[in-house]
Amino acid sequence: MKRSRVIRVIAGLLLIVGLLIAWQWWQGQQATLPEGIVSGNGRIEAVQVHVATKYPGKIESVIAQEGDMVERGAVLATMDTDELEASHAEAEARLAQAEETKAEADAAIIQRQSVLTLAEQELARILPLAERGSVAQRQADQAKSERDSAQAALEVAQAHARTAQKAIDAARAAVQRVETQLDECILKAAVTGRVLYRLAEPGEMMGAGGRVLTLLDLDDIYMEIFIPARDATRLAIGAEARIVIDALPEYVIPAEVSFVAPEAQFTPKQVETQSERDKLMFRIKVRIPQEIVADHMASVKTGVRGVAYVRVQSDTPWPEYLLPRLPESKP
Repeated sequence: MKRSRVIRVIAGLLLIVGLLIAWQWWQGQQATLPEGIVSGNGRIEAVQVHVATKYPGKIESVIAQEGDMVERGAVLATMDTDELEASHAEAEARLAQAEETKAEADAAIIQRQSVLTLAEQELARILPLAERGSVAQRQADQAKSERDSAQAALEVAQAHARTAQKAIDAARAAVQRVETQLDECILKAAVTGRVLYRLAEPGEMMGAGGRVLTLLDLDDIYMEIFIPARDATRLAIGAEARIVIDALPEYVIPAEVSFVAPEAQFTPKQVETQSERDKLMFRIKVRIPQEIVADHMASVKTGVRGVAYVRVQSDTPWPEYLLPRLPESKP
């Protein structure tokens, strides 16, 4: 018990020492920057997008390889669809049968309507004669009964037609449902990006939601850094920024602030002194514009480390060494 407590205390002390060292390093870095510009270390990151199956089944093919560049909508993998194809054929057959039943019901309506029309005409002819006594009342009653029977038969035929139409609607919905499932068995890229991981191979059985590939969304390339509270309060979304990659210090990538955390991090629970308040750090995201990423898509690498510079005062000019300098575009 005591040993566990000692370990926790040591871990806490190491964390505090690490934060103090990081803070002192950050202060040294800021000393070389103009007033109104701050910097922080980070690495280039991108949003990961998982390509997963919606339905359980067997992987038929995986077209994409790790490292491949893919466009939004590109086919990356396919699922085995033999059972769905059979279900689709069955649904199509049921739809055809329902349409045939509806056609028969429509023909019956036409025939029943014709019978009703004749019965109404006969009743209209006999009623005046019965009123004058030219024919027996029994004939008028019979004509009226035949008209009523024809009307009832027409209503039955119309009800059959409505039922047949509902069967068509249900069969058509079943066809569309299977067609949607067939389409969803073709796994496509939801974003333009690079294949980071290939997680499944042809022939593997996957459950619903099984991940087949992981993509890096190259439309959203950013670096996360931390800056003190006094600077974060002056920082606006959309503020200009610059990114310099450690491995390519000769290039300066223009960027902008896309996110500022609403709460500080690495902060003691109780802050009592001004010096402690100065150590409040806020996480921010510095995003590279899509047009720059698009022009240098083949060169984009995630995980590389660098420094992001943020302008917290819009009227502060960028020093010459932080003016944008980009490599030539590569196809």
